[in-house]
Amino acid sequence: MRDMLTPESHLPAIWTVSVTRLSRLVQEVTPEFDGRAAIDTINLGFEEAVTEIRERLRDEDCDVVLSAGSNGEYLRNRIDKPIVLVRPDGFDLMQALTRARHHGDRIGIVSYGDELPAFSAFKQEFGLEIEQRAYTHTEDARDRVAELVSLGCQAIVGTGYVTELADRAGVVGILMYSPDSIRRAFEQAIDLARMLTHARSGQRRSPTPPDSRYSLRRLIGNSEPMVALRDQVRLYGASDRTVLITGETGTGKELVAQALHGASPRRSAAFVAVNCGAIAESLLESELFGYADGAFTGSRRGGRIGLIEAANGGTLFLDEIGEMPLALQTRLLRVLEEREVLRVGSVRTTPVDVRVIAATHCELDALVREGRFRRDLYYRLNVLRIALAPLRDHADDVPLLLMSFLRATGAGPMVIDGPAEAALLRHDWPGNIRELRNLAERIAVLGPAESPLAALTRPLLARCAPELFAAGSAAAPIRVIAAVTGSAEGASPMVAASAPPVRKRPEAAALAALLAQHRGQRGAVAQALGVSRSTLWRWLQEDGTA
Repeated sequence: MRDMLTPESHLPAIWTVSVTRLSRLVQEVTPEFDGRAAIDTINLGFEEAVTEIRERLRDEDCDVVLSAGSNGEYLRNRIDKPIVLVRPDGFDLMQALTRARHHGDRIGIVSYGDELPAFSAFKQEFGLEIEQRAYTHTEDARDRVAELVSLGCQAIVGTGYVTELADRAGVVGILMYSPDSIRRAFEQAIDLARMLTHARSGQRRSPTPPDSRYSLRRLIGNSEPMVALRDQVRLYGASDRTVLITGETGTGKELVAQALHGASPRRSAAFVAVNCGAIAESLLESELFGYADGAFTGSRRGGRIGLIEAANGGTLFLDEIGEMPLALQTRLLRVLEEREVLRVGSVRTTPVDVRVIAATHCELDALVREGRFRRDLYYRLNVLRIALAPLRDHADDVPLLLMSFLRATGAGPMVIDGPAEAALLRHDWPGNIRELRNLAERIAVLGPAESPLAALTRPLLARCAPELFAAGSAAAPIRVIAAVTGSAEGASPMVAASAPPVRKRPEAAALAALLAQHRGQRGAVAQALGVSRSTLWRWLQEDGTA
């Protein structure tokens, strides 16, 4: 229905995402914009908000998301929608400090990102003892609030999340945002939504709706590798240069190629995929380049265009490019250099305008050294490069991915209990995304036969995937600090590469030793262990030291 509205009659759809006090403040201001925007409120934060937004975007649409602080920054790299952040100005901060002074002379301020230089002037103006801190993630915010409480601060000014932490710690939390800062953000969101709607109406080249297969939202995951991948796809999608995607089998190379196509100006044209290893060598040439009338016995009268010509104006995806025969590599090089195709049996070339994306699980540079892949073609393909991480390197995404695959099978809503999640995170996933998708299919078939599929428990997972619990099953490698393993002084701080350690949960004493070694910096400890911050946080919670 919304597509039938003109830009003038279209009400911008704005979703606000906030928690705690900020959520209440946003709800107070929202009625002022009735008639100017269709505003919907999502009272969730971080991971829960990301999941909710992705679910709703399957059936609904929004123009702009409005959020604030660390919550807004968290959303920025995880959803494919413009984000407008609520930002306090100097007057907002002065009002917050005035309210904080009623609760004591010693005040703490915790801001997201960089520290706020304006507070230096406020210190002198009001004669206040202000302790200023900044944070970059939720765990960091907890540490900063705890530090200010230990310094004797009676009130803490900060974001909605910070004020909630302050209240829990027994001190007064003062929100740094005002109704005016919310109003400014809404005005900015409405202007941005109208600008985007106007741009889309002017640039739309086809009435055909975008194919969901090419959506960036299909690249699911909140880990650092997945966030970086989506950023890379957005950047490379805007370019028209050739891309080479590398990664193990099952890591989703075609999915990334489709997302690149969807993020490109060619998105309304064809996306043609060719598996160079799945077509017999005798047929691959005619399939790729087409053939002229009478080119060979049994050929179609009038000839036939090849897949390269079929992709004209769009994207040609060459999967398993390392398995292309040498003779055809020479012809493909000509297409890339001259942008023209010579059909089999023809003497006349046909110009083509295609963007080429290639993928391989092989080490092409090794094939070049062995003489099995043309060096000049390799350099033609290796312009922009995307290296996909194996699933074991972003195992924290496994539960979210599994839920998505289960929904795709038609399974009803369900949750993963703690023991089942632990087993999923420990597994090495040699088959990568493909193995996980197969597991989802298995659970969808076997689960309802035993009981309504409402929860994935460890017993059910063991019946569906006994390989996850097999003795001696592989586990993802992590790095181990020498201080924990008791290495001699002067030894390398990491375990030798020839004997990779096993990824497992360290003992509570080992974790405590690591925290002490890194002066309580949990990000450094997580990096040293080769796990995400969320995994480390969960371990610390289990030990009661979070």
